[in-house]
Amino acid sequence: MKLRVLTLAIVTTLLTGIIQAQDEAYVVPRTEWGQPDLQGVWNFSSFIPLERPAFFGDKEFLTEEEIVALAAQTEAGLEAINNIGVGGYNTFWVEMGGDRDNRTSLITHPENGRLPETVEGIPVQVGGLGPDEPGTRPVRMVVGGIAKDGPEDRGLSERCIVGFNAGPPFTPNLYNNNVQIIQNNDTVVIMTEMVHDARIVPLDSRDHISGNIRQWSGDSRGYWVDDTLVVETRNFNAQTQSFGVYGTAEHKLLTERFTRIDPYTVEYEFTVDDPSTFKDKITVMVPMAKVDGLMYEYACHEGNYGMLNTLRGARMEERRAAENSR
Repeated sequence: MKLRVLTLAIVTTLLTGIIQAQDEAYVVPRTEWGQPDLQGVWNFSSFIPLERPAFFGDKEFLTEEEIVALAAQTEAGLEAINNIGVGGYNTFWVEMGGDRDNRTSLITHPENGRLPETVEGIPVQVGGLGPDEPGTRPVRMVVGGIAKDGPEDRGLSERCIVGFNAGPPFTPNLYNNNVQIIQNNDTVVIMTEMVHDARIVPLDSRDHISGNIRQWSGDSRGYWVDDTLVVETRNFNAQTQSFGVYGTAEHKLLTERFTRIDPYTVEYEFTVDDPSTFKDKITVMVPMAKVDGLMYEYACHEGNYGMLNTLRGARMEERRAAENSR
């Protein structure tokens, strides 16, 4: 029942005000410093896929009938997940979210709604909730791992270094798709729920840090273009992937744009420019919905007990295998 109500809510939202044109009379509120007010907690969950499914071809938008059919398929798929049993996440954990459009993909460039061709020879690490993937260190995937010999063999989110949807950039995922924006005159703080990371973005035109200094979340600088906050981030380290499962972020330039389009929505658009990994730029647009509440601390696994138990379990499996082989 809960799942059906959620699906009905999504469809109802899409078929009503979501497909309507944006209210051109909307005036963006201002902070005490005269800047557009983006402050608050925003949710970027979405049921629209990142890439356009092949069966949609060149279709950019869905009809009302197609939205209803897609919602039915989504409900059936989620019911199948619920029947898998212990081992992963069922729909209790999944944030679906409604969206203020009826697009077939979150990717707006390339025009086919799909990731561009990658550069030959780049590293690819897939990861996931299933068995460990083949590969070597460094492990750049955010979920999963290549082995259980040590913490360095596990994904970045399992090590509580980078959340699987903490960005930058922000891409919808299973849950904890929340971000809080805090402003003052010359600084914006962008704080994610996942791994509770706070990104401090100076607005005072200072230069980026030296290219010799590399960081997990890069080095961000922001500025205003009319009512849009533009954040440019570079100086990522080589220990994270460029985008998706591909490449490394070492040479990536990320440009994010935050625009408040009504009292309840921030239009979040980002562009990944990384010629060392992709043969074209990638632009994604994700509507963020206002959250009427607080964002609470996500402490990952306090005391790192999750990692300890993962490695301890692997040692127990090895010991039992050795005993059974005698």
